[in-house]
Amino acid sequence: MPSMTTSKVTRWDQHGSEHTVQVRKSGTRRRLTCDTCGWHIEAQFLPWLKAEEHLAEEHRATVDPTV
Repeated sequence: MPSMTTSKVTRWDQHGSEHTVQVRKSGTRRRLTCDTCGWHIEAQFLPWLKAEEHLAEEHRATVDPTV
């Protein structure tokens, strides 16, 4: 059974609310799950980009905490 690893993409909206999408990797598959709204999808390519797009489009969360 492949090991599972987890990472996350976090952004803040204009009101200062934090929004996070969890990225769980198992083998070549990645499952994205939004902690805010429960949205989820499976992605094999560019999962972090898909997470960023979801946060920007659905939650208007675009402020990157690492910058």
